[in-house]
Amino acid sequence: MSEKEIISALKYVSRIKPEFMLSEMRNYIKSEMSVQEIYNAAESSFFELGLDIIPTEDDFKLMRAPKGYIGLNDREEQINEAFFRSAAVSRKLERLIEQYIEKKTGKSWDDPQVLERMRKAVQSQKAEYWKEGKARRISYEKGYDILGYLAYQFPVYFVQFQHILYGMAKDGLLKKRIRVLDIGSGPGTIPLAITDFYNRLDGHKALIYSIEMYDENIEAYSSIVPQYARIKENVRIMEPIKADIKRLDTVFLPDGIDLIVFSNVLNEVKELSVHEKAALVKKISEKLSPDGNILIIEPADKVNSTEMRRMVILLKGMGLGIYSPCSFIWGTGCDPAECWSFEQQKDITPTRLMKKLADCDAAYRYINTDIKYTYAILRKDGLTRIKYRVPKKAKFSKLSRLGAHTGKRINVIASLMSGDLGDEKNSLFKICDGTSVKPVYAVLPSHNLTPDNQVIMKASYGNVISIQNVLVRYNEANDSYNLLIGRGSRIDHVEG
Repeated sequence: MSEKEIISALKYVSRIKPEFMLSEMRNYIKSEMSVQEIYNAAESSFFELGLDIIPTEDDFKLMRAPKGYIGLNDREEQINEAFFRSAAVSRKLERLIEQYIEKKTGKSWDDPQVLERMRKAVQSQKAEYWKEGKARRISYEKGYDILGYLAYQFPVYFVQFQHILYGMAKDGLLKKRIRVLDIGSGPGTIPLAITDFYNRLDGHKALIYSIEMYDENIEAYSSIVPQYARIKENVRIMEPIKADIKRLDTVFLPDGIDLIVFSNVLNEVKELSVHEKAALVKKISEKLSPDGNILIIEPADKVNSTEMRRMVILLKGMGLGIYSPCSFIWGTGCDPAECWSFEQQKDITPTRLMKKLADCDAAYRYINTDIKYTYAILRKDGLTRIKYRVPKKAKFSKLSRLGAHTGKRINVIASLMSGDLGDEKNSLFKICDGTSVKPVYAVLPSHNLTPDNQVIMKASYGNVISIQNVLVRYNEANDSYNLLIGRGSRIDHVEG
């Protein structure tokens, strides 16, 4: 009996019965097979067949998997909010990483020589990161490159991605049964984050495909990710596809992907121009389901952040729609040349490995706990997070017209595009309405804070707010505009 025939029989039975026992399949196949043999032949196909399977004493119960999108219940929201209040890598995952280090080096994970070599790897990666252009070459070809990454960068990226996933779940963007493609997976940061997040949900499942080019990363992935995913078995991990994304043949990629992820990877491909990177993303988007999402995440520094915004606008011109964070509230395009905007979250708790790494004279070099990132979610279907458009006769000025209003008090409406960038005396927020070429900031001196203008202090990244009776000032030193919020200013939520 071939696997193909078993799958065909499973499809038939699942169409006529909402639930059934796997042993019943022996009535629909010609060969004499045990229940376990049937399970072994069909195991890899249950997810794609839309079937949930529950082991019983000597059989398996199969049920049609629920369709649709995740709607977080109260318990799921509470447990996730509790996680993010003191976000950290779980002790189970910490130990799996420590065990991999021991397996790779043949020494204890906290051996002084092992730690010192990891410190050197971290220093080397950080030195390469700040180079510009083609001189910048971040590589993961050596074992200690991976160990340094796991100790220093991994914990932040692991929690960072879960913040984004949680936001997508709250927006209703994640399917109850989701197929994910992680591009440039490294040692498995994204699959591990998805596993961790889905462990806090009730019964939802994920099937994860990954692409990675470095053997050392694939080795770490294979040693850590499948073990962590087996904790609750609600995430199925496929073996990584070894490929260089610069020369990726998409014919070998699965179709109908619900979420394609580019996490901190495109900025490292310095051989490609921003137009070529956009073309690469567009090509891979052919594998996206009609209602799926493409998620691009890059570091928050100015160079990488602004380049990503340029690439996203190029992708918009290629036919992909921007779901968030950009909102285009005036119904126009924008000039992303100087668009430096990023999201910021609460610091993570350092891992035991990170603390050991920092147990040296230059401890500050090895503690990495702050979360700042630039991101964009793109779709094919035109769905946007913010649907609001400024009415034609509304009495608000476009930010592109601030030059004509310098020194005057006006009303504006814009998206909040940063957390508080200021200090104890002045809160400072980047705002955008899609029209301005020069950067625009809303400035709220602490002594001007009132119940009428405090909304900006609590608004989230991407929210649209109206700011009334605000003073326009030009900042010559930074070639930008500041909107000075006074005690007589009023700020309200518009959407988001």
